[in-house]
Amino acid sequence: MPSLTYYPALPFGRSEDGDLVAGEPKECQSEAGARSAASRLALINAGALAFSRTGDPTTGDFEPAKIIARYGDTPDYVE
Repeated sequence: MPSLTYYPALPFGRSEDGDLVAGEPKECQSEAGARSAASRLALINAGALAFSRTGDPTTGDFEPAKIIARYGDTPDYVE
């Protein structure tokens, strides 16, 4: 099967201890859509990331995620 590219927008909230925790990702149709969705999600969350992942969903082989945009507070370990 050919590879597919996914464009999620991932919000981050804060736990009771103040740690950043990932929320439910929002699947988008394009890079621009992911950027826009992440920007909106950051308005109501601590922050958000837009990223892309390319790979073969039937085998589970994916390239590393590529960060498209960051808004607000996001974990430092996410590159």
